Amino acid sequence: MGSNFRASGPRHVGMTRHSIDDLEPQLAANRRFWTGWAGDDPDADPSIYRSDIPHVLFNGVMHVRNHPFDEAVTEAKQRLAGSSWAWWVGGDSDEKVADHLVAHGAEQISQMPVMAADLTDVVELPIPQGLTIRHVTDRPGMRDLVNAYAGPLGFPRDAADAMAERHMEYLSRDPELIHLAGVLDGKTVGTAVVSLSGDVAALYCIATDENYRRRGVATALTLESLRVARSAGLDVATLQASAEGRPVYERIGFRTISHYRLFQFDPAEEH
Repeated sequence: MGSNFRASGPRHVGMTRHSIDDLEPQLAANRRFWTGWAGDDPDADPSIYRSDIPHVLFNGVMHVRNHPFDEAVTEAKQRLAGSSWAWWVGGDSDEKVADHLVAHGAEQISQMPVMAADLTDVVELPIPQGLTIRHVTDRPGMRDLVNAYAGPLGFPRDAADAMAERHMEYLSRDPELIHLAGVLDGKTVGTAVVSLSGDVAALYCIATDENYRRRGVATALTLESLRVARSAGLDVATLQASAEGRPVYERIGFRTISHYRLFQFDPAEEH
């Protein structure tokens, strides 16, 4: 495997060592990533973010702690009206938030496992012959990256240019957001995004072009993400897995430590 990314050295030396069972740093890293698209406060209560990117995960509520729930619902509906959004319920939210959401008319739309891996205990697996992994920082490369993940992750392909610009904007605010592209036959066929700015590494946008699946591309990109995280001095990596991706991550060494439940209100009821 080729890669043109080289970490400049550990950037997190001296930080408290975390174990994969330390859930809060992982949830905090997830809040930081999603709210970062809009530059919102990840630790606000409630933590509401709006990027206006047309995808349910890019607008929403990350958690509610010690805040009147009725007020949080009203504020969320007002701030997020007109966008596609979801309400995350995880271990960083007050108890019974899910029950309150259902009582207010929301429906659960998905459940995602929160998975974590110890970066000192990761299994190395075979990689596709000829695969090169590059660190993307330029606009043309970012457009190729977005085009590669758009279909698998449910984005409209005609939004690729706009999404590439959003990635560039995010990167300008957070240079520790690492974009990796897997290239085969001269084409970007797989992607991964690694956030290194928290106490643990957080992985996102792991996707493979449907014509190149079951060749180990996603596995190779995940392993490279973990190598980058380890080189930066981090001990733990976290991600939220789809049903299809979960077995891939388990083979590498990830295990499920918690779950997110995502809820959504009927948009017609918000007007």
